[in-house]
Amino acid sequence: MRKVNVNLIVDTIEEMCIEAAHFLSTDMDHAMKNAMNSEESPLGKQILNQLQKNLKIAKEEMIPICQDTGMVVIFMEIGQEVYIEGGILEEAINEGVRRGYINGYLRKSVVEDPIYRKNTKDNTPAVIHYNIVPGNKVEITVAPKGFGSENMSRIFMLKPSDGIEGVKNAILTAVKDAGPNACPPMVVGVGVGGTFEKCAILAKKALTRQVGDHSEIEYIKELELEMLEKVNKLGIGPGGLGGSTTALAVNIDTYPTHIAGLPVAINICCHVNRHIKKEI
Repeated sequence: MRKVNVNLIVDTIEEMCIEAAHFLSTDMDHAMKNAMNSEESPLGKQILNQLQKNLKIAKEEMIPICQDTGMVVIFMEIGQEVYIEGGILEEAINEGVRRGYINGYLRKSVVEDPIYRKNTKDNTPAVIHYNIVPGNKVEITVAPKGFGSENMSRIFMLKPSDGIEGVKNAILTAVKDAGPNACPPMVVGVGVGGTFEKCAILAKKALTRQVGDHSEIEYIKELELEMLEKVNKLGIGPGGLGGSTTALAVNIDTYPTHIAGLPVAINICCHVNRHIKKEI
C-alpha cells in the first residue's frame, strides 16, 4: 500500500490550474498550427493568426489564454493500492483549485447557488469525477471549462432504431446550433451509450483526449474522421466567420447501454480546450 499525502495533491492541482490557464497543451498547439496551414479562407487564416498572437502574448506575459478561466473539471484516476493520508481527498482537491485561482490571479467564475448566484470568490467547488483503477499511482486530469462553449452542450436520448445515422445527425445538429458561440475552431467531445448522465461524462472526458489520438474501436475511429470532415464542411470556420476549420477534432467515447436506449451527449470546447494531466 502506497501512502500519498493530501498536501502533494493540493500542490499538484494548484500548479496544474495555473499552467492550464496560461499555456496551450502541446497537442492543441500542434493542431492550431496545422490549422493555419490548411485553412482555405483568407479571413479564416487571419483569425487563426490573431489567435496565435494571443496565445504567444499569454505565454510570454503570463496572462490567461482566455478571460473565462472556467469552472474546473477534474478526473481522478486513483490506484486501489493508494492510501490517501493527512486529510480528506475532496477537500484537498478544492484547496488546490482555490490556491491555484487565488495565487494565479485567475478570474473566479463559480457561484455557490445557481439561482441566487453569490460568487464563492475562489472558483470552488470543482466538478470532480473519481475512478478507482489498478496500481499505486494517482493520475489527475485538470480541465477548466469556459461556459461560452459549455452552454452549447447537448444531450439526445435517441431510440435504438436511430442507429449510427442518428448519432451523426445529433453531432451535426449540436455543432450547427453552437455556431460561433463556442469560439471555433472547436474540439467536439461525444459520449454514446450508458445512461443520461454517463454519456455526458463520456463526452466531457473525450475532450481531454490528445488531439490526433483516435478510438481503439475501428468503426468509432472511422466515425470520428467522418464527422470531423462533415463538421468542417459546415463552413462555420475560425471565429464563426467562415472557413474550412470549424473543428480540430471529434473525439467519441462509448459505453454499454440499455436495450431500449441510445443516449448521445455532445460537449463542445473552444479553441484552447484546456487540459493537463499529471501522475503522482
